Amino acid sequence: MSENKQSLYVFAGSYASRDEQGLKVFKLDEESGALSLQHEYAGLQNPTFLNVDAQNKLLYAISEAVDENGVKSGEAAAFRIDASTGALTPLNVAPTVRSTTCHIQRDAKNRYLTVTSYHGGMTGLLSINDDGGIGTLLDVKQHEGRGPHPNQDRPHPHSSFYSPDGSYLYVQDLGLDIIAVYRLDAENGKLELQSKTSLEPEAGPRHLVFHPKAPFVYVINELNSTVTVLRQNAKSGQLEALQSYSTLPESFKGENGCAEIAISGDGHFLYGSNRGHDSIVVYKVNQETGELETVQHVSTGGGHPRHFAFTPDGKWLLAANRDGNNIVTFRVNAASGKLEPAGHEILASKPVCVIPVYL
Repeated sequence: MSENKQSLYVFAGSYASRDEQGLKVFKLDEESGALSLQHEYAGLQNPTFLNVDAQNKLLYAISEAVDENGVKSGEAAAFRIDASTGALTPLNVAPTVRSTTCHIQRDAKNRYLTVTSYHGGMTGLLSINDDGGIGTLLDVKQHEGRGPHPNQDRPHPHSSFYSPDGSYLYVQDLGLDIIAVYRLDAENGKLELQSKTSLEPEAGPRHLVFHPKAPFVYVINELNSTVTVLRQNAKSGQLEALQSYSTLPESFKGENGCAEIAISGDGHFLYGSNRGHDSIVVYKVNQETGELETVQHVSTGGGHPRHFAFTPDGKWLLAANRDGNNIVTFRVNAASGKLEPAGHEILASKPVCVIPVYL
């Protein structure tokens, strides 16, 4: 247990119909790595991606709605978390953008949420109410264009992440092979486009992570199974692409699409998931140059690892295998960065997102 005897809960989102238990709350045994189901919730259509505000005990989930014309659109739900049990109490559900969404993010000062629409090609900025609930839609940024790959028939923003200082929002567009950099105008609740960084054609940028101590940014590319290292200018927010690295062993010749990326708390090791090879690649990070050296490929113990996450103390990694219908626990070796299966997994239908937090 942690020093203040908090419990380690894991919140999971999944593909699910509105009458299925798409949201789940697990408890993680910090001695063994075993997960145990605590709570389940229905009522949301495909609550795939989550964001948890551990400090204020709030959880945000994307969902799908149908508008007055019968067209699918986005909505989001807010829940209050019981710190003693991990149980969720609904606060509200509100519409977001006029298309389904795949990602939700929150700024560090808990003023705004951003949702990203892969199918609609847009990113929406929403307010957060005083009680923590979903507020109103303040701004929408629509991308335009297409890329050379068959999956790049139109813009496909896949995620948004705020810079560590909260000044900028980075939107990865898989359809356009760009990372769009927006300045957050917090005073007026607007997003202002600052710059665009182009990646190699048919890369398909999906998710992004910031080095915790150095000015490096890492984006995982779904379509060509690479990780690109970029240098960030903290003042302007602009990114400069430096080098890309394969996420796959040279011997693998099958189809693959990357998904999630994460970095260790000390910034020494970087991790990315392969769907097809069904593995997590581990890299050692050069602290001076940002360059990567492959350390390990480890099986995720299930098909299509859509997402994975570290526990806050960095001792465990949880991999959500969408097609394996399971969440698998790995021990993290802090010295080598390597992952070792803990021998524990738990069944979960079509898991897409796992968020471990102390409460």
